[in-house]
Order: sequence, then C-alpha cells, then structure tokens
Amino acid sequence: MGIHTYGTNAVDWEQRIDYDRLRDARLAKLRAQLEQSSLGAVLAFDFTNIRYMTSTHIGTWAVDKLIRFSLLVRGGEPIIWDFGSAARHHQLYNPWLSASSEDPHAPHHDASTGRARAGISTLRGAFHPDTGVADEVARKIRTELEAAGLLGEPLGVDVIELPILFALQRAGIQVVDGQQVFMEARRIKTRDEISLLTQAASMVDAAYDRLYEFLRPGVKENECVGLVSKTLYDLGSEFVEGVNAISGERCAPHPHVYSDRIVRPGDPAFFDILHSFNGYRTCYYRTFAVGSASPALRDAYVRCREYMDNAISLVRPGATTADIVSVWPTAPEFGFADEEAAFALQYGHGVGLSIWEKPIFSRLVSLDHPEVLEEGMVFALETYWPASDGWSAARIEEELVVTADGCEVITKFPAEDLLVAGQRYFAVDGPLPTTRESQSHLNTKAGTAGR
Repeated sequence: MGIHTYGTNAVDWEQRIDYDRLRDARLAKLRAQLEQSSLGAVLAFDFTNIRYMTSTHIGTWAVDKLIRFSLLVRGGEPIIWDFGSAARHHQLYNPWLSASSEDPHAPHHDASTGRARAGISTLRGAFHPDTGVADEVARKIRTELEAAGLLGEPLGVDVIELPILFALQRAGIQVVDGQQVFMEARRIKTRDEISLLTQAASMVDAAYDRLYEFLRPGVKENECVGLVSKTLYDLGSEFVEGVNAISGERCAPHPHVYSDRIVRPGDPAFFDILHSFNGYRTCYYRTFAVGSASPALRDAYVRCREYMDNAISLVRPGATTADIVSVWPTAPEFGFADEEAAFALQYGHGVGLSIWEKPIFSRLVSLDHPEVLEEGMVFALETYWPASDGWSAARIEEELVVTADGCEVITKFPAEDLLVAGQRYFAVDGPLPTTRESQSHLNTKAGTAGR
C-alpha cells in the first residue's frame, strides 16, 4: 500500500494527497453501501457523515449543533442543506455540488438548481415547535424522495432530534437506523484517507516532543493542554478536539478529563491527544514520568507495553477483534468488577473522520461478536495498567494501518520504554537516579519495603 507523510501544503512538483480522488472515493463507497442495504436513501445530521457524503465543512463550532443535513438517494447525487450563507459559499467553491457542468461562478448561475441549499434544523430545540421548522425539514426530504420514486422505501438516518423524527413520520416517511450504512462505508480507508491520518499523527509526534521539553514540576495540567493545542494549530490542525492531561494520583482511576492540578516530582503523567487534519482524527496516548519513576510505575509501564506489543503482533488481515482482546487482561485482573466498568481501558477503535469508528476492540463485545480485520483499516489500540502503589498508572496508545501482510504503526513518538521528562537533579555524589521512590513514600510501609 505504501504509507507516506507529506507537508501540509499542496504542490505542483510532487504527487501528494489527491482531494478530488478522496471526494470521489468516499462517495462511491457510501453509494455502494446504500445499494447493498434495504434503504431507499440515507439522511445525515452527524457532522462527520455529512462531510463524508458531501465534502463540505463549515467549522468545528457546528459539530454538536445538528443544524445541517444532507441526503443521498439511490442512484442520485448528494444534496446538502446548510446554515445560512454557508450554502452560498458551497455554490461558489464546491463545484462537485453543482447541478450541472455550468460554471458556478458565472453571473447568471441559478443557485436554486444546485445541490447546495439553505436549510435549518431546530437548533436542538431552540426554535419553538410552533415555528414549523421541523415540518419544513420533512417537506424538503419528502420532495426529494418523491422525485426519486423512493417515498415508500425506508429512510436511514444517523442521528436525529425528536421533533424532526416526528415530522418525518407525519410526512409519511418510514425512518430507520441508517448509521450502519455510514459506518460500513467508512470502515476501510482509501489511500488518501490513510495519508491524512498519518499526517495528523505526525503533528501529534511534534506536540509530544514539545510536551516532553515542557513537562516539569510546577506546570499545570491545563498548561500542558494549552501548549499542545498551540503546537497543533501552528502546524495546521483544523480542530484540537481534546487533550486529556492526567497526572499524579489522578491516574488511577483514570478520570478522562484534565484539571488544573500542579505536576509534582516523581509524578506519572499520561496524555491523550485528539485533533484533526482536514477532518481526519488522532487518538494517541503517551505516558511520562516527571523527574523520576517509581519502581511501581516502571513495572506498570512494562506490563502496559507488553499487552500492547502482544496485541500488535496479532494484527493482520483475517485476524479478528476477538483474537486481539484475548491477549488483554480481564477486568477483575486490574481492579474492576466487570468489562462494562473497565470499558475503554483495554480498548481499540477505528479512527477516521471521527475518533471512534469500526472496528471496536473490547472484551465487553468482541469475544462474542468478533469483527474480521481487513487491509486498509486504520485503528487505535489502547492499554492501561494501574501500579501496585495504588495511585499511579501507565497508559499507551498506538494507531495502526492494516497492511497486506501485517500492520504498520503510524504513531511514532517513542513509547517502547517509559520516558522521564523534566529537569535532571544533581546531588553531591552525582545525578539522582531516574528510578526512585518519591520522598513522600519513604516512611510508609510500601516505601520502606525491601530496605
């Protein structure tokens, strides 16, 4: 397949990511899944599905608003109803949404005949039901289904506001779950999608390098978030979706949210960096020790790495998600009552236009419902292990591309061994060791054991 990393620009002197090919391939895959389904059309409100279908984008502020929607009918072309002047922008700059070969920049171009149109949903309930906004959405969709002769066929919808659902039903439209059509289309990545995912990961490589230089006693978790965000935006990130910064005693149990905690000497600190480059995401954990690592933390990291390496060694076409999770520990082995309580600690998930796509790897579901791995899948594997001291922990995540004969790791920041970040300290006899118990533990039963 060949996995390449480029610069963020397009150039005339090198073949890089082909965005026309990307747009065409995504739509072709979605059409193929729609044809294989029992649906007459799919209607998308989810931001990532709209982008996959129409290759439109109006900013990350709209991700959770459910204000725009797009429709693809069998044998037809995608239509996007978008927020205010965004529709006019699409008419001017998205020629793949033109009604015909007519130049969309021509002064007499009839915008009403194009497939980029103004439309609005209910703003998550902000519009009063009496305004009729929901019924207007249903009218628009019914008109297109009637024109395609598909009004009597099921309409698959990914996510939906209840007023819109009820309005579609009142309009005589049978609404069913359409999310699986989108998820199956997005399961295998094209060569351009893989290049974009690799480029996004390379930007996180750089963010971790800056973080390694910055991390030391006295900085706060939220400062680390700010540093990572600036680094990524400076490199051309479209959206820093989240930076999970966890340190010290907050590591066990994993809270999944950063705070204003001040980092202290000897702390474990792990981070998850989620951002997108031209829509394509990362989910990428790394763990550091600050100044030094306790033997307990080092042991936890070794265990965490072993689970990761055992899983990666099994990744190849034809293997299943059950094969992967079978080498991971059960929930009770690391202190949880069951797999639901431990969900997402020993975990894997597809990565694409969103951070959790198919396939899913978890002992909660994968042993009973295995999914077969195929060439071209891109997914992240995550492992976690709490240390024996009861408060520190290790967390590692790698993103992989399934190749013809195995897999390639595209997350390159070093994680084979636990890295010690921060200032090196020198005593009269030389540098302090990087493996040591922190002073606060020296007079406890755990700290004095073996002395």
